[in-house]
Amino acid sequence: MKKSEWVSVEKGETVAEAYDRLVAAGYEVIGRREEPVFIEENGEKKWLHQNIQFHVKIKDPA
Repeated sequence: MKKSEWVSVEKGETVAEAYDRLVAAGYEVIGRREEPVFIEENGEKKWLHQNIQFHVKIKDPA
């Protein structure tokens, strides 16, 4: 079983909504990363969107 994994913020979901969804599902958020996603259009790179992910692990039952 994985100890941790990266989970993306879904399309149409705010960062806060994604965070709340993960916490409600029993995950502990231990990090976050963002990276731009580009497309090539007419030979030029154009920004498309930000890919935002949370690094999560399952909470220890205590």
